[in-house]
Amino acid sequence: MLQAVKPDTLSAAAAPPAQSAAIAVRHVVKTFAGRHAVRALDDVDLAIRPHEFVSILGPSGCGKSTLLRIVAGLTPYEGGEVLVNERPVRGPSPEIGVVFQSSNMLPWLTVGQNLALGCKLRRIPAAHAAPKIAALTEMLGLKGFENNHPHQLSGGMRQRAAIGQVLALDPQILLMDEPFGALDALTRDKLNVELLRIWQEQRQTVLLVTHSIAEAVFLSDRVLVMSGRPGKVVREVRIDLPRPRLPERIKEDPRYGEYISELSRLMGVY
Repeated sequence: MLQAVKPDTLSAAAAPPAQSAAIAVRHVVKTFAGRHAVRALDDVDLAIRPHEFVSILGPSGCGKSTLLRIVAGLTPYEGGEVLVNERPVRGPSPEIGVVFQSSNMLPWLTVGQNLALGCKLRRIPAAHAAPKIAALTEMLGLKGFENNHPHQLSGGMRQRAAIGQVLALDPQILLMDEPFGALDALTRDKLNVELLRIWQEQRQTVLLVTHSIAEAVFLSDRVLVMSGRPGKVVREVRIDLPRPRLPERIKEDPRYGEYISELSRLMGVY
């Protein structure tokens, strides 16, 4: 049986010290104020190495998306600290790219214009941005659709374009909040393969929030499991499957099924 590891017993290899981590979250607390205050996160600790792919699983409402937005500098918090590349997070940073469940493409712009929008807003000269956009279009399987508008694309193509919008800005860290959650199962599986291929080429540090156990196992170096609200990281499972990962090989590996079974048990599926 594959063993999950409690955060307070992680080895140095499993939980890198904050000073060597691309992302370090220390004792973070988040409460949403109001007539009935809600404690969303309580004493959250995690550390992610440079170039590591880590997924977060947890029940609905446990604070996964809130945690991602805190790391992105989009949501304030009142306790603990968050470091990215050893510096405190005070707000959004060009080092961090965020992909949400719904694409942020502007409907009146073409695919090519949407991909180039971030570069334009950051005043990157068009001569420098154009070769990068062309390479991304090819890599994302969007060549030939540069002049199409978002409504002319399938859901999977829109999500690939949304990822391209972020990659165009060369972030060191990629935060992804259920980017394929609204897609059908077949399209989602195909985009998992695409995401893995992109990551293996680009090697950003990735933190992915997902509800799919199989997705987390297929993509990740480690999977973190959060408790119900108030959320905290209660278990870690290290995914010891070879890379590069080809779906036809990985899904035949007995360990793939064992990881899914172990995480299903930890998530209370059975």
